[in-house]
Amino acid sequence: MTRSMKAAVLTGPQALTIADVAPPEPREGEVRIRLEGCGVCASNLTPWSGPEWMQFPTPPGDLGHEGWGVIDKVGSNVTSFVAGERVATLGTKAYAEMDVTDAAMVAKLPDALAGQPFAGEPLACAFNIFRRSDIRAGQTVAIIGIGFLGAVLTRLASAAGARVIAISRRPESLALATRYGAAETVPMHDHHGIIGAVEALTDGALCDRVIECVGLQWPLDLAGELVATGGRLVIAGYHQDAPRQVNMQMWNWKGIDVINAHERDPAVQLQGLHEAIAAVASGRLDTAPLYTHIYPLERLDEALDATRDKPDGFVKALVMFG
Repeated sequence: MTRSMKAAVLTGPQALTIADVAPPEPREGEVRIRLEGCGVCASNLTPWSGPEWMQFPTPPGDLGHEGWGVIDKVGSNVTSFVAGERVATLGTKAYAEMDVTDAAMVAKLPDALAGQPFAGEPLACAFNIFRRSDIRAGQTVAIIGIGFLGAVLTRLASAAGARVIAISRRPESLALATRYGAAETVPMHDHHGIIGAVEALTDGALCDRVIECVGLQWPLDLAGELVATGGRLVIAGYHQDAPRQVNMQMWNWKGIDVINAHERDPAVQLQGLHEAIAAVASGRLDTAPLYTHIYPLERLDEALDATRDKPDGFVKALVMFG
């Protein structure tokens, strides 16, 4: 019987400790997962910085929500899973060697993914965002911000027959977008220069769909400028650091649809996860190039800093166990 496990506890702004704590026990309808790894999400960066609303210390494993591993114990009335099955989880305390979550927030990983890391939650987000974007063959789609999420969306949109214009700051991000199917790339440096470049690429028509993946004010402003009359603006960036202002006059004039693509319905989240698993297992989506930086749990602080600072070649950090 496991008497303790290691779990990250945030103790203050940009400070954490690795504690030995009792493993969580699954209750009715829950499963316990011995984690193999967990992706590091950019949404962790605001809590990591220590805003006024953040409370320390955090619960063990808190903020980690991109985990995968092997079920080692099931609670009562769980019939859909058994111990030993490899799964991806949408649980929220995965910066720890074990996490407990509702069985309805877990999906089995097929044998085709054996030995491969699988950060399921951000992949589920990407597939749900793609569905909400209503992208069709022949459309022009601008994707602003090519990190993990933007790269996956570039692949999905291009595979659907859309012409993707990728807009991002770093040259290696633009190269990644091209690898994932972008037809054109535009450096994200000058606001009016970007608008001019997109106008030139579209003969002034702008874009049927614009997906903003950054989560900051300027990219949101830019997205509104790039969407065509009657088009759709999809907000995929996680705007958690401050309120935003929008040019409602322009949005009204263009008659655009504005979609906040963050799903909160657990059933929809799980649907995206199943779609992502099927796509990666079949080879339609190759995620291996996106997992660029690997850290043990004891170096979670470095993983968070790398996610913030984006060293050369960075796309996504994973924390690995064992």
